[in-house]
Amino acid sequence: MLSRISRLGAQAASRARIGQNSVISRNQKEAIGSCMNDVGNHSLCSATDANASDRSEQPEAKISVTFVDKDGDEKLINVPIGMSMLEAAHENDIELEGACEGSLACSTCHVIVTDVDYYNKLEDPEDEENDMLDLAFGLTETSRLGCQVIASPELDGIRLALPAATRNFAVDGHVPKPH
Repeated sequence: MLSRISRLGAQAASRARIGQNSVISRNQKEAIGSCMNDVGNHSLCSATDANASDRSEQPEAKISVTFVDKDGDEKLINVPIGMSMLEAAHENDIELEGACEGSLACSTCHVIVTDVDYYNKLEDPEDEENDMLDLAFGLTETSRLGCQVIASPELDGIRLALPAATRNFAVDGHVPKPH
């Protein structure tokens, strides 16, 4: 698979080749170094290509997450470590809106952690998340935004309930009134 080396990547590769300090990791240096031999022959490559086989050999760590919809139906999914619950829901056809695409500008990915022990394992919400949660429909003591709940090993087995409705001012007919 061929891909291009970016201008920045090429500059970093040149510095790595001549031994100058650069802001790249050892793995990137090795990948760029192996790639640089081909660049002179007009072949193009990237560090991601060099490491792709290494990643495919290692199984991706996942946790089990159960989503409970507004009707009480449950769906158990496996979520890769580091992925947000919003992304996981979208990849598994779970109806969790996420109108702002995880930018902390809405509350449509509101989820309710059903077990307080799991809720306590989460990092405390930032002020921006709390501001958006204040707009959420059906807010509870264990409410979080799905875009801010990131899969980690200690969350294996977490259950997330979806509220009966969301508030999406952009599509719910909300018309701001002038002051």
